[in-house]
Amino acid sequence: MDLDPALQTFYVESREILEEVEDILLRLGQEDEASQKESLNAIFRAAHTIKGSAGLFKLQNIVIFTHVVESLLDQMRESEISIDDDIIALLLKCGDHIGELVTLVQQNNADLPPDLKESGEVLLAQLKQYSGVSVFEVKESIKNNNGKESNQKKSWHISLRFGCNVLREGMDPLSFVRYLETLGEIENIVTLDDALPRLVDFDPESCYLGLEIKFKTQVDKQSIEDAFKFIQEDSTITILSPGSRVSDYLKLIDEMPEENQRLGDVLVQCGSLTAAELAAAWPQPNIKVALNKQDRVRMPVVQETRSMRVDAGKLDEHINLVGELVIASAGAALRAQEMGDTTLNELSSILTRLVEEVRDSALHLRMIQVGPTFNKFQRIVHDMSKDLGKEIEMVISGADTDLDKTVIEKISDPLTHLIRNSVDHGIESPVEREEKNKPRKGKLYLSAYHDSGCVVIEVADDGNGLNRDRILSKAKEKGLVREDQKLMDKDIDNLIFEPGFSTADKVTNISGRGVGMDVVKRNIEELRGTIELDSRPGEGSTFRIRLPLTLAIIDGFLVNVENSSFVIPLEMVHECVELNGVNCKIDTDRNYVNLRGEILPFIRLRALFSTGGVAPKRENVVIVNYAGVKAGLVVDNLMGEFQTVIKPLGEIFSHVPGLGGSSILGNGEVALILDVPGLVNRVSSMENFSIQSAV
Repeated sequence: MDLDPALQTFYVESREILEEVEDILLRLGQEDEASQKESLNAIFRAAHTIKGSAGLFKLQNIVIFTHVVESLLDQMRESEISIDDDIIALLLKCGDHIGELVTLVQQNNADLPPDLKESGEVLLAQLKQYSGVSVFEVKESIKNNNGKESNQKKSWHISLRFGCNVLREGMDPLSFVRYLETLGEIENIVTLDDALPRLVDFDPESCYLGLEIKFKTQVDKQSIEDAFKFIQEDSTITILSPGSRVSDYLKLIDEMPEENQRLGDVLVQCGSLTAAELAAAWPQPNIKVALNKQDRVRMPVVQETRSMRVDAGKLDEHINLVGELVIASAGAALRAQEMGDTTLNELSSILTRLVEEVRDSALHLRMIQVGPTFNKFQRIVHDMSKDLGKEIEMVISGADTDLDKTVIEKISDPLTHLIRNSVDHGIESPVEREEKNKPRKGKLYLSAYHDSGCVVIEVADDGNGLNRDRILSKAKEKGLVREDQKLMDKDIDNLIFEPGFSTADKVTNISGRGVGMDVVKRNIEELRGTIELDSRPGEGSTFRIRLPLTLAIIDGFLVNVENSSFVIPLEMVHECVELNGVNCKIDTDRNYVNLRGEILPFIRLRALFSTGGVAPKRENVVIVNYAGVKAGLVVDNLMGEFQTVIKPLGEIFSHVPGLGGSSILGNGEVALILDVPGLVNRVSSMENFSIQSAV
């Protein structure tokens, strides 16, 4: 059933998570103490993710069982329960049981089979022996809670015209019919294909189907409407209740796009109307009205945009080939320059320009709008605010901002965690807001925009803001901060990104166990991005995520230090000047340059990366700008602009500060790509430390 894409995502992600948990559990007994602690944190986060997502969809069987498992894992993390083979075997069985519960929900089966119910009760009893945690009356909670309906079934009529984009959005029209069969009995169904265009205008990705259904069921109208809630905006759905008058059916005939006599015959064929009722109420069809309705159906077909789906794997392969082409083109240009052949240089220049156009075109294919990803959070905010008794309005802006599809896929989970925390911890209840002279309804802002060659995604709320005193107290309690240590406000705020850190007193199905914020930061850094936090006590908080436009190919600026080559992302290069030049004066004692009256800190790459050698008499400083903060990078030589294909660093270099990747030059040598955000933050930290020390 593909009625809810968000629920489908839950199915897929839950299975992936359970597979990862099984792998971790199988090697848990052979790990040392430090590795076991990290593994338990990973398993705990996995269980919390499944429980939180299931809670949003009201899947109580999964929520209750996973909560008990999570409580046991929490005690294991605190070393209250030791790890042994028996407990690992129990956790493996629990993972299997959660997988079976997910499968049961996916099959739209609300009843627990007797064997699954019994095995769940056995596992809950075993878990209780270890943790002593109550199962919250599990026997009553996992029973089938469907209300008892009257045995008397009544006949309804459903008129359905699928929206043109139903297939593009991943919906299967047949799945809705199958879902109706789970609610009752389809007595008659007639398929309408009157909207089909001519063959030359036919689009295989557009839906032209209509259905007239006579449906017998004991459920109410709301239950029938809920079956179509995910296509209500784009489709035309009319549900006529039992006992509807003939005039209601005539109104339906007039509103539908098909020719009146044709639709009248269809209703008779379904059994919803008799031929006598139709003839008595509507003796003669209006031919002119019928023709006008047919024209309205066919007109939009000509205006549709032609498109074609491309497999994501093929697109990734295409980008990789373009990357290799960029490297080969750079090698050819370098060789042509060395030979000094004018004609060859001209041809090489043309080739380079064409490769740049192919590169830009290929990267554009991978750019998609962030809107669809943003929109899926609407329901999360709606359901969570309802569960928590809060009134929250979500405001989305910049939905048309383009971003690499790979980045969008990987940013979804961090955004989910940030939004959950804003709803659960950030925005106050309506009563609290009124006491603070705030509107009862809180605001949650999700926005995206371009800035200095990056995409910035902001999650902001008008809630409480961070309680820094409480954060600092909890940090000292957990041993993250010494009792005599003094921290700046920004450093206190960043403590929430520590693993397992939480100030919540109450554990809920959504959050409250200190899960997620460390994962958010880690996932964003893996995308070569950064996350910034701006909190205003009593006014709200803003999480600002900066991400590169693409992870594949960038324009770079090549510099040289001794025998080492480095690439700086071109969009972050502000200007280049000579060190100790006319417009640049240097303070060697404090590592500052005076650039036309502007005081900027700098870093010598020679010292940072220990390249060795002696600095030349004439050095250059590259002024970089990231998030409005400027800093200088002192280098030996400026080599000019360079198309850079980003290659990941080997594991041995992956944690070296200041490096974000590598690239291959045209001569076959390796150049290191500088992590400008990391270097700027490093300079800022050194500056803050100097100021704090001076004070």
